[in-house]
Amino acid sequence: MGEQEERFDPREVRIAKLRRLREADIDPFLTTRFEVTALSRDIVEDFEQYDGREVSVAGRIVAMRRHGRAAFLDILDTAGRIQTHWREDVLGPAAFNLLDNLDLGDFVGIQGEVFKTRRQEITVKAQTVTVLAKSLRDLPDKRHGLANVDLRYRQRYLDLIANPDVRQVFMIRAQTLAFIRQFLLGRSFIEVETPVLQTIAGGTEARPFQTYHNALGLPLYLRIALELHLKRLIVAGLDRVYEIGRVFRNEGISTRHNPEFTMLELYQAYTDYRGMMELTESLLAELTQHLFGTTELVYQGQPLDFAPPYPRVDLVERLCEKTGVLWSDVKTQDDARALARRLGVTVERASDRSQIMDKIVGAVVEPDLVQPTFLWHHPADISPLAKRDPNNPMLTERFELFVAGRELANAFSELNDPLDQRDRFVEQQQARAAGNDEIPPLDEDFLLALEHGMPPTGGLGLGIDRLIMLLTDSPSIRDVILFPTLRPLA
Repeated sequence: MGEQEERFDPREVRIAKLRRLREADIDPFLTTRFEVTALSRDIVEDFEQYDGREVSVAGRIVAMRRHGRAAFLDILDTAGRIQTHWREDVLGPAAFNLLDNLDLGDFVGIQGEVFKTRRQEITVKAQTVTVLAKSLRDLPDKRHGLANVDLRYRQRYLDLIANPDVRQVFMIRAQTLAFIRQFLLGRSFIEVETPVLQTIAGGTEARPFQTYHNALGLPLYLRIALELHLKRLIVAGLDRVYEIGRVFRNEGISTRHNPEFTMLELYQAYTDYRGMMELTESLLAELTQHLFGTTELVYQGQPLDFAPPYPRVDLVERLCEKTGVLWSDVKTQDDARALARRLGVTVERASDRSQIMDKIVGAVVEPDLVQPTFLWHHPADISPLAKRDPNNPMLTERFELFVAGRELANAFSELNDPLDQRDRFVEQQQARAAGNDEIPPLDEDFLLALEHGMPPTGGLGLGIDRLIMLLTDSPSIRDVILFPTLRPLA
């Protein structure tokens, strides 16, 4: 029995079939081109247009049903799947007998006429067949799909083949990015690209990834934000700029965090954080309407409505309601640690007062913000790049957008006073000197740019991955990133 099991190796069986194809002068891997004239979805959705027409389709075989001298094969292409009908009297014996050496997973190109079967199945009647590639491995079981979650992330290519819902997630992601670009183009924004490798990784507080440039003999960092280079472009006179790009943070992995993720950051001169609120509301309402025909959707069982206006919640007031403590009463790191202990909030040893307070807000205020809500008027000590509120210099003109208890966007009236900006950067350096490696070094080049003058500006950062999670009802950020970061298998 053991010898029989060893002899039956599915991969070897497929290699034997490849060998037989080559012996018949058919080498799937020598084919270099096949002209596709129609996709499955187009044929199915516009059948009246295609009925009786000859088309060329190509894709992966995902189902085979043989009935004597006829067979039905389902082909999966980038748009979906379509049935094809093979008949020996149409193809000829040699072409029809290719079936003996084909398997699920093989790629074929088929030319033929579109028709409907007696069961009203839209089908392509194969008149010529081209073998385009041979699969040497079995596909996931058709009935059960690819159920192992870890394997789905590690072998995303199998996940996309086996699970149509996963394919739809990434179609929505692509449609979302295309819509955002079109929306911003309509508001006269221009798309730019800024450096991924930076001498100083600034723009927020996060631990960066470090690398080394051999030719320059220089340590470099993968960017943790897009902000500071985009603001340099506002200084340069490009009044409306945006970038959709990958950023990298050397932090833990969770359902909400991946070490590399995608951000939209945009900056608009001559507006403020209220202008960013209007832009954010319009973007999300028009996006959901575009994708689903409504501003309403359900995320993890919770109905959400992206129709504006969104509620505004004052951060300091809400924190006081929840804890009985005023922000201004928490004056030292020890005070903040004591409050965190009382509230049962765990903080890292190296965290300074501002980071502890930010963590407390995340634990006691943010989870209640389910419907799209602007949490605004953040204290200046946790907002080093935001302009102060002229009515209360302890606060800033800043908001964060929360949906389903999670931060989706962050925006400011951007600080454009170079002297105030320097003072806040210098104050941050005290925490860095005390061992907090999430604080970036003081960026003299950015301060130099700011001293040349930056107009009043509104800025917005929006997490693309978290947005896609909401739009596709995905519980984990790994579900919306094609190739998430994973620990290597032992």
